[in-house]
Amino acid sequence: PIEAHEEAEVVAKVGGEVRQLFVEEGDTVKAGQIMARLDGDRLRLEVAQNEANLRKLERDYNRQLELSEKGLVAKGTAENAKFDLDALRAAYDSARLELSYTEIRAPIDGVVSARHIKLGNTITQNTPTFHVTNPDPLVAYVHIPEKEFRKLAPQQTAEVVVDALGGERFTGTISRISPTVDPKTGTFRARVEVQDPTRRLKPGMFARVNIVYERREDALQLPRTAIVDADGTQSVFIVAGGKAEQRHVQTGLANNGWIEVVDGLQGDEKV
Repeated sequence: PIEAHEEAEVVAKVGGEVRQLFVEEGDTVKAGQIMARLDGDRLRLEVAQNEANLRKLERDYNRQLELSEKGLVAKGTAENAKFDLDALRAAYDSARLELSYTEIRAPIDGVVSARHIKLGNTITQNTPTFHVTNPDPLVAYVHIPEKEFRKLAPQQTAEVVVDALGGERFTGTISRISPTVDPKTGTFRARVEVQDPTRRLKPGMFARVNIVYERREDALQLPRTAIVDADGTQSVFIVAGGKAEQRHVQTGLANNGWIEVVDGLQGDEKV
C-alpha cells in the first residue's frame, strides 16, 4: 500500500461549540493555519478575570515592596506577595493558552483528507476534528528477502506500478533500508519514496514495486516463456536445418517478462 509521508489526526484540546469552519476536505493547509474556531466565551471571561486579579496583585506587590525597602513591613511579607504574584501570573498564562486552543490549527503542511465536525456541533476535549495528510512524498514499504540485501542501497531507482491508474508507472527512489532482518519472515524493509506533483496517486492505493539493482547494456534477451526448465537446467529450442534442436542456456537478469541469456546462444538463432 502507498502511504503518506506525514499524517495527523487533529483533536480538540478544549470543548465548545463549533462557531466557524475555514477549510473543507481537499483543501491545502499550512502548519499553524486556523481550520476551525470554537466558542470561547467562558474562557475569555476567565482570562479577563485572571488579568484583573493579576493587575490588582501587581499593584499590591509593588506597594509591599516599597514599604519593605523603607523598613515599614517585614521582608517576608513582600516575598510572600511575590510568590502569590508568580502563581497568579502562571494561572493567567494558562487561561490565555486554553483560550488559544479554541482555534483549531493544522499541525503539519498537507491536505485536509477528512472533516469530522460540523458547524454548530458541541464537542468535548479530545474529539477528532480533522485528518491532515501530507502527500509529498508518498512512500511504500517493501519487504525484501534477505538474500537480496547486498543488492540494494539508498538512492537506488525503483519503478512503482499502480493498477488503479491503468498500470501507470511512477519513478521512485529507495530512501531508507532497515539495518535488521525480521527473523520470522526472513525479510528486511526498504522505504521507497514516490514523487507525484500531479497528485494522481492517493494514499491507500496498492502498488507493485520493481527495484532496479543492476543494469547491463546490449543484453541478449528472450521472452521468459521461451525458456524450458527441466531437471534443474534451462534450455531453448532453436531452428537448425529445418528441425528443432534443444540448446542449453545460462540465464541472467530478468525484467518485465524478458530474461537475459548470458551463455548458449550467439544471438542470430531462431528460437
